[in-house]
Amino acid sequence: MCVYNRPFDDQSQPRIMIETQIFIMLWMMISKGRFDLVNSFALEYENSKNPNIENMLRISDFLGYSTKYITCDENILDRSLELEKWGLMGMDAVHIACAEKAKADFFITCDDDLIKKLERIDNIGITCYNIINFVSMEVFKR
Repeated sequence: MCVYNRPFDDQSQPRIMIETQIFIMLWMMISKGRFDLVNSFALEYENSKNPNIENMLRISDFLGYSTKYITCDENILDRSLELEKWGLMGMDAVHIACAEKAKADFFITCDDDLIKKLERIDNIGITCYNIINFVSMEVFKR
């Protein structure tokens, strides 16, 4: 969810401004079909808690471009609990479990602490990137 909120964060911070520009670039690529977007019950739940209604509605519009939707099931909840044992926080674990269930090629975040935790987990079934590294590693090579 941090990636979707980037355009609404304080743009006077250089890193946030760069991540916002990357988000816009990726958004254009998604809208043109270059990448597929996965939505989930977890993203929608987290977005529903956004205190800024206008931002929440815009993010809902972004999520509407998804080509796949992951619903909650027992396997996701079990996998989330397993991931929490590795130090992931509740919603982060659920997001990763959803991405794994979707068989997504990538999980993209702006959360450096989450990336560090994910690097320590042996059996992550997805490639995880900081949004800036994703562009360097996956977008520019295509």
